[in-house]
Amino acid sequence: MASSKAPSTMVIDYVPPPVTSLRVRQPAHKVSSEYIAKYNKATEIMRNLPPSDPRNFMQQANIHALYCDGPDGDKDGLGKYIQFVVHNSWLFFPFHRWYVYFYEKILGNLIGDPNFALPFWNWDHPDGMQIPDMYTDKLSALYDLNRSTVHQPPTTVDLDYHNGKAPKPRKDQVDDNYGVMYNNMVSGAKLPLLFFGSPYREGSKISPGSIEKHPHNCVHNWTGHEITPQTPCGEDMGVFKSAGRDPIFFAHHANVDRMWSIWKTLDGPKRKDITDTDFLDTSFVFYDEKARLVRVKIRDCLDTKVLGYVYEEVDLPWLKERGTPHTTVGVPGNIPNVRNVERTNFPINLEGSAVTIVVPRLGKKVRSKEEKEEEEEVLVVEDISFDGILRVKFDVYVNDEYAPGPANAEFAGCFANVPHKHKHGGDHHHIHKVSLNLGITDLLDEIGADNDDSVFVTFVPNNSYPVTIGGIKLELLS
Repeated sequence: MASSKAPSTMVIDYVPPPVTSLRVRQPAHKVSSEYIAKYNKATEIMRNLPPSDPRNFMQQANIHALYCDGPDGDKDGLGKYIQFVVHNSWLFFPFHRWYVYFYEKILGNLIGDPNFALPFWNWDHPDGMQIPDMYTDKLSALYDLNRSTVHQPPTTVDLDYHNGKAPKPRKDQVDDNYGVMYNNMVSGAKLPLLFFGSPYREGSKISPGSIEKHPHNCVHNWTGHEITPQTPCGEDMGVFKSAGRDPIFFAHHANVDRMWSIWKTLDGPKRKDITDTDFLDTSFVFYDEKARLVRVKIRDCLDTKVLGYVYEEVDLPWLKERGTPHTTVGVPGNIPNVRNVERTNFPINLEGSAVTIVVPRLGKKVRSKEEKEEEEEVLVVEDISFDGILRVKFDVYVNDEYAPGPANAEFAGCFANVPHKHKHGGDHHHIHKVSLNLGITDLLDEIGADNDDSVFVTFVPNNSYPVTIGGIKLELLS
């Protein structure tokens, strides 16, 4: 058993060590019983480390609380709180890659196995679309009491989940999950801006990347406990402050990290890592497996092989699952409970009912394949305002007010929030403001709207929480 280590206070600039053999991360539903025993033992040792040891399980969980939920923050000269959080921007993927990397290295060190690799929750494949069995043993160190009681195996994971959503038959749920994956990895993720999210700079508007908002956020909320007085935000996985307390978090994020690796292998000239030095030189601080305080840079984590690990290759059944157009396309104004709003009436409130807005298309309508590869038509939803402590979610459809679901071509995407428990001066509520960028070039082709002068966009709220939208427009982005 590993000995306790006192935390270091000197920060070391981290250089990934030379790689002599690659650790292979496997799908959680396929690992052996011997592997599960090893993983359980490592986690048990981590849980039993003294609280003062930075490698202790709760200390590791608190790293996520610090970076992803934000401390109370410092005030600037005008009394405004300044917080650093890694969600809803291009920091999302690299921060979590480093975080899972060091967690994995610590586990391996605790059992004396430098080749130990975490599993990934293969929720994008039908065989992995449930909570993996290794996490459901109540006597295991991998078990977490604060998980959903109704989403236990064999319940199929819902990559488009929102509170109160009725379960679907498995085949329909798998089809929806394929639609979510295709939308957020293929058709709606052709540009780095769309996949990674917006730059994180002072004064700039933040926008989540495609995988972060959907399915990442939805899986967090699906896995977290139901809302109760003891779990008011859906703890543990259902709120960023406590998500790292559930060991399944790291399998979830291993699969999210895997999406980054897969995305760069798919067809398309723009599927490359960001080269902006503001991105590459951003740094984070972690404790490594020797309890040393280390500073890491994003530029050093772009290739998983440099970090010493790869993912076992498995089928990608969603890769060719293009959405099928809905057969009963409506005309704006003929669906009950849908409000039609003029674009001059912003901001609009989504609380309680769907809203449809006619949005003009700008520039050249008919574009060649090469032009479409060079510039993506993007639906920009501006200044989405909501209380960050709530599980806010709404879906976006183009030319269809019936909201048929993510397996249909008219589905442009969604916005989903995992609660943030910020508190300023005792106030647990904090109004967030983000934007949403949805790539729709393929969508317009699929539904036969590529030559239209305008489209009608329908926002469908999935709950009654107050949400406002500041504006909407279409842009061509490269």
